[in-house]
Amino acid sequence: MRLEKGMIVFIPAGLSIVIEGSTELQYYRLELMVAEVKEDTASRLSITGKPVHQEPPAFISDSDRLPFIELNYSPWSSCLTSLEQIMRGQTAHDWLDQWEIQLRFQEWFRVLLRQNDPEIKSSADRARLQSSIRYIREHYDQPITVDDLAAEVRLSRSSYTRQFKRITGKLPLDYVNAVRLERSKLLLQLTDDRLHDIAQNVGFNNEYYFGRRFKQYTGVSPGLYRRHHRQEARVFAPYLEDFVLALGIKPILQTSHRSWGRQQYLGLEDVPEFDVTQLDARFNETNIPEFIMLNNGYQRWNLERFEQVAPTFYMEHQGEEWRSILKSTADVLGKVNRVQNVIDAYEDKAVEAKGQLARYMRGQTVAFLRISATEITLYGNQYGYVGPVLYQDLGLTPHFRVQQWANQSRRISIGLEQLCQLEADHLFITFDTMDSAYPGEERKLLERDEWKRLPAVKSGHVYEVDFMTWMNYGVISHGKKIDDILRFMA
Repeated sequence: MRLEKGMIVFIPAGLSIVIEGSTELQYYRLELMVAEVKEDTASRLSITGKPVHQEPPAFISDSDRLPFIELNYSPWSSCLTSLEQIMRGQTAHDWLDQWEIQLRFQEWFRVLLRQNDPEIKSSADRARLQSSIRYIREHYDQPITVDDLAAEVRLSRSSYTRQFKRITGKLPLDYVNAVRLERSKLLLQLTDDRLHDIAQNVGFNNEYYFGRRFKQYTGVSPGLYRRHHRQEARVFAPYLEDFVLALGIKPILQTSHRSWGRQQYLGLEDVPEFDVTQLDARFNETNIPEFIMLNNGYQRWNLERFEQVAPTFYMEHQGEEWRSILKSTADVLGKVNRVQNVIDAYEDKAVEAKGQLARYMRGQTVAFLRISATEITLYGNQYGYVGPVLYQDLGLTPHFRVQQWANQSRRISIGLEQLCQLEADHLFITFDTMDSAYPGEERKLLERDEWKRLPAVKSGHVYEVDFMTWMNYGVISHGKKIDDILRFMA
């Protein structure tokens, strides 16, 4: 345990401790005699807080094995005043003076316990933290330090930081910067102010630091962010075209793959293709992008090589977080006003489809397979291209083998023996031509007896869907999945 200024530590009687360090430790020592401790009271004391001493830090050996109780007291100046009065009264001889000292101690101890009672403390701390958050949002343009914020709500710096992060999910200074940067985004959109002036107006000391923090926060520079909000960008977004198009922007190129082709479901036939499997592919003079967006697959295709061509934004969200991807895309491309309408339209469609399917399916089970010449892939019910749509948005029931084998996975490879156990009432399938040595090799599974004996095959409840439509994330892709499901099943 590291001892710091302003700590109160309870140490069980009879326990020997060793304080290491060359600096002198100043502290108050109080010996307590416990008359009775109820079980529930003891459990409520076992919480973290802050401790008692002045001056430099010290170290206690074997601290993680010692049964310490660490508590808070605020304000600390009041704690010191009470302790000084108690210690001065230790020499009192008159019984009335001794009684008064005992009352002072009991009052100090009562305040200490009340401040560290989790039932009382949590609501009081939350109220104080909310007032601190309001202060930040109203005074973001002024100098703000964590020490000042903590002092304002009468908490130690470490306690304030810990509680602030628990409530907001951010460290205090990260939250301050987020408020400042969100305000700067609005100023960039609505004004022609110089970047220097915007930086000053939102509380940053200089334009360089503002620009660096802005790019870390948004993925693009302030200047590029402003330009995208004033005019449509010429954007190249490999396998993110779904999100760009959903926001009303047509990309200048569309990604293609020598085996999989392009995302035909987007209807971008008039947009030139860019084959990501050709590692020596280059832009020509007519389709040089002004801005490039890349998802986590950029390394697979060596797309970071285009960083020298145009400013590049890396999308860090997982594919299942398509709403976050859409919002980030809209932010950097200046289409924030369209995001909610796009999301609402999808969710309305999903709710309506879910109601139709519930009337038809009545507990029947579903599974999804991706089939290639060399592999059978079963998709899970929580993650991946299809699970969130089939089983979460539409409320379909996964076959129990889906939950058993691929519950925490996007997808798993299964063999013929496992396939025979996949007795789902309905099967959605798509064919992957990546490993096919000749056209149609990926379909050879359909001729096997193991396939023909499946209940869904016997009942005619197998539905083939387009590979690129179903093997992509995005609001357009997911919407077309719903169309397919309704067409086959409702």
